Amino acid sequence: MSFYKTVVRPLLFRVDPERMHDMTVGLSKWAGKAALMRLVMLRAYAYRDPVLECEVARMHFANPVGLAAGWDKSGVAIAGAGCLGFGFYEIGSISADPSSGNPRPRIFRLPEDRALIVHYGLQNDGAETIAPRIARGPRPVPLGVNIVKTNRGIDAPPDTDDAIYDDYLRTTRLVKDHADYLVYNLSCPNTEMGRDFFAEPGGIRGLLERLQSEELRCPVFLKVSPLGGSKALDRMLKEVDGHAFVSGFMLNLPPGKQVPLETPAHQWRDLPGAISGKPVEGLINEQLSELYRLMDKKRYHIIAAGGIFSAEDAYRKIRLGASAVQLLTALVYEGPGIVARINRGLCRLLQRDGFASVTDAVGEDHATS
Repeated sequence: MSFYKTVVRPLLFRVDPERMHDMTVGLSKWAGKAALMRLVMLRAYAYRDPVLECEVARMHFANPVGLAAGWDKSGVAIAGAGCLGFGFYEIGSISADPSSGNPRPRIFRLPEDRALIVHYGLQNDGAETIAPRIARGPRPVPLGVNIVKTNRGIDAPPDTDDAIYDDYLRTTRLVKDHADYLVYNLSCPNTEMGRDFFAEPGGIRGLLERLQSEELRCPVFLKVSPLGGSKALDRMLKEVDGHAFVSGFMLNLPPGKQVPLETPAHQWRDLPGAISGKPVEGLINEQLSELYRLMDKKRYHIIAAGGIFSAEDAYRKIRLGASAVQLLTALVYEGPGIVARINRGLCRLLQRDGFASVTDAVGEDHATS
């Protein structure tokens, strides 16, 4: 057991989860202001090895392990948290207008499952505030910006199709010149009256047709639902076909609590939100493998998250087809040292299996199946 798990984590878990999250983001923001502190963090947490370097959609990553969106929601801690050894860093989700998200409490720990129940509701400072913030830098690693439709609250009237598209376009125009890559979050709870907009035929195509005129110069990823199986993936790929600016895909968390849990049901049954962490790993891996099988491998890349707590977890996703991976919940349960441990372990696993680089292992399970 690590010092973090035995000493630090029990103390942190005495604090309300959202308050603890805000404190760690604030600490990273403070640390990022001092060049000496950034250097200390890099020396403490970064692990470098040429075998880990990879090219993903024209971007160079020093390693394939990134920080997922949802931790730094408004891009306030890029300089500090970017020094924790990640190969890339994603902020958001951000929207055209500011959003306060859902009422508190809106995040809950399930330690028995190494999981969180997340019901934040996409709160962020809004693109007009965030865009100049991310333009200033410094930027230790490539920066991704995750874009979503503004959450206007459960009592707001349903948006029209054009209003939904316009929300994405307004954010795009503000941030597109300040990001190393963009992610369009198409499967968060942006539903009105039971309507899942981008799950409907033509929804994704409509957004891409409008983005076509924006002349996006950075890679673009679509973050889609892990539900629906081959049929949903095939429809999505057909709608993306013809839009050459799309570089790849990510899989979002499944809505609700559609994964098996060890925690007794009475502890979570009435809590709002979706599960993140270890319990979603199986579902995500299954859909990741199917997406890789169906997609044009010469054109698209997959960045995969969901249940990564070890080098073996990350390596499994890479062999299933992910060019890079992301984590977030593991930081809560394993501490910041998890990034270096995963990268160190990946080097060991790649060497064991005879790969000269992490890129050589992408999709290997399909080649040997």
